[in-house]
Amino acid sequence: MPDGDSGRTLRDAGALIEAGLMTPEDRAAIEAVAARYAVAIPPAFRALIEAADDPIGLQVVPSAAELVTAPHESVDPIADEALSPVPGIVHRYPDRVLLKPLLACPLYCRFCFRREQVGPGGGVLSEAEIAAALAYVAARPAIREVILTGGDPLMLSARRLGGLLRRIEAIPHVELLRIHSRVPMAAPELVTPALVAAMALETPLYLAVHANHAREFSGEAARALRRIAGAGVVMLGQTVLLRGVNDSVAALEGLFRTMLRHRIKPYYLHQLDPAPGTARFAVPVEEGRRLLAGLRGRVTGLAWPTYVQDRGREGKAVVPPLAGEWAGG
Repeated sequence: MPDGDSGRTLRDAGALIEAGLMTPEDRAAIEAVAARYAVAIPPAFRALIEAADDPIGLQVVPSAAELVTAPHESVDPIADEALSPVPGIVHRYPDRVLLKPLLACPLYCRFCFRREQVGPGGGVLSEAEIAAALAYVAARPAIREVILTGGDPLMLSARRLGGLLRRIEAIPHVELLRIHSRVPMAAPELVTPALVAAMALETPLYLAVHANHAREFSGEAARALRRIAGAGVVMLGQTVLLRGVNDSVAALEGLFRTMLRHRIKPYYLHQLDPAPGTARFAVPVEEGRRLLAGLRGRVTGLAWPTYVQDRGREGKAVVPPLAGEWAGG
């Protein structure tokens, strides 16, 4: 772990230099990046970084490469804005909607597909906006699932999260709730008994935990995940295929095995969404297919995620396996 104040979230070039994650010569470029895209590395995640270019550091330490937008990249790569009928709602599939109650995160991944939207300002929905979003869901009986995303919903206070979940649960045709979060990995101290109690519902609740490398499962993260599992919340794993982070058979095997040990079922392996300035993380789809094929016979079928690529308005498409690929057993 770099030297410096271990209790402070790193938010700017000065703090990153002091922490030994970049040199003074990088200051101007990183200040330019930070002026456009939010930066935050909380203490728990910072403790996992051995070097700025290791599999943990690469995910969160800003780079001057982020200032270069490739021709194929887009500020809204999955068409969130085009599919948002009211503030906070994204309605892409007939039977489910995304609800984004806030746009703040405990840390800001350098490959984030919502990097043009998220930031420390939070983008918290007002009570009127929450009411309008829930009214939208209530008026459409075809909607069976509400997925809280953002930003990171577990950044909400226990009181606000619990209140929102119970208001959704009260809509008769909503059968499932899901939360997408990086908090257990990035800021496990936020997973308090009160927050866990807020997630204890009658309606089935699934927590999709975003993790990209086995080293993210620190002792603190493991304790947070045990608390969540103890509340009866089913956990799923979401991973983005990233160059330099998990682009090897060994890294993926280690990650998926680690997820299972923490009661997380690997769910999706995402092809990188082409957000601006993220090209350095891109792994070609054919390479991703070969990596998954390399897991054939090495891991149980429980460790096998679905490899998907987002196609904007069309939603997620399953990337077909190589001929003869087998998921285990």
